Formats: sequence, C-alpha cells, structure tokens
Amino acid sequence: MSKLKSSRVFRNAVILSILVANIGCDQISKQVVRKHVGFYEHISVIKDYFTITYVENTGAFLSIGSNLPNTFKILILSVIPLIALMFGVFYILVKRNLTLLSSLALSFAIGGGIGNIYDRLVHGSVTDFMHINFGFFQTGIFNMADVSIMTGMFIFLVQSLRRQGGRMLG
Repeated sequence: MSKLKSSRVFRNAVILSILVANIGCDQISKQVVRKHVGFYEHISVIKDYFTITYVENTGAFLSIGSNLPNTFKILILSVIPLIALMFGVFYILVKRNLTLLSSLALSFAIGGGIGNIYDRLVHGSVTDFMHINFGFFQTGIFNMADVSIMTGMFIFLVQSLRRQGGRMLG
C-alpha cells in the first residue's frame, strides 16, 4: 500500500473513530438516563448549577417545531438532516484538503447530529437531560449529542479566529 493511501486510510479510520465515539457516548448516556432517571425527575449534581432532568424533546433545539404536523416534522427534523449528515460523512471521508481542525470539527458536529437523528428515528423524540444554571447564564436541557455539536462549532470558531489573526498579522 502506498504511503499516501495508507495515510488516507489512517485519517479516515480516525474520523470514523471520532464519529463512533461521539455517537456511542451520546447513546450510552441517554440509555442510562432513560433507565435510571424518572421522567422530569430533577437531580442536583453540583448544587443547582448542574442538574439532570430527563425530558423527551419532539422538536429541535428548545423544542422548536414540536407543534408542527407530523409529516412536516419528520421531513424537517429527520429526513433533511439525515441526508445532510450522510453528505457530511461522505464529504469528510473523501475531501483530501481538509485541515486537521476542520476534520475534527466536522466529526464532532456530525457525530452529535447522528446521535440526535438516531433518537428521532428510533424513539420518536430526542432524550435531553443536562441543565446548567449560573443565574446570569442558563442553558436549555441538552444531551451529549448537543455537547458534540457545540464542540465541533467551537473548534470551527477557534480555527476561524486563528485564520483571521494570521491575516491581521501578516
């Protein structure tokens, strides 16, 4: 096997491993919550700063779209995102000139997206359970897939700022 081909195989194996790790962490955490936490049960992990509250979200972020007719909900919240995620996986596996950070960011974001789409397709809703509240800063209830998506977005932001900084310096 040529050196170029073996480096692509290694790169794709790393990308797939990150995807699987993100999906796995998400699904295992949701399974534990579904099995051991009561619906709407409130568990303080770190006082009221970080709590576990089990909910099922039939909409998107912050339940947006939960009142849509079922046909539209399936199309907008499952079918279209699934197609986009499949394209994303294909893209990061075949695109040769993606930077390491771009590949990492996309792997996290797509892995999180797949975790939530899996929930929608298998359970009809997305299991959310984590909540952060610092008074002045409070989140909606979220899950590990959302953490993966936000991690991917944060990596993209860092990469973008690094590029901008390089242009300003040079």
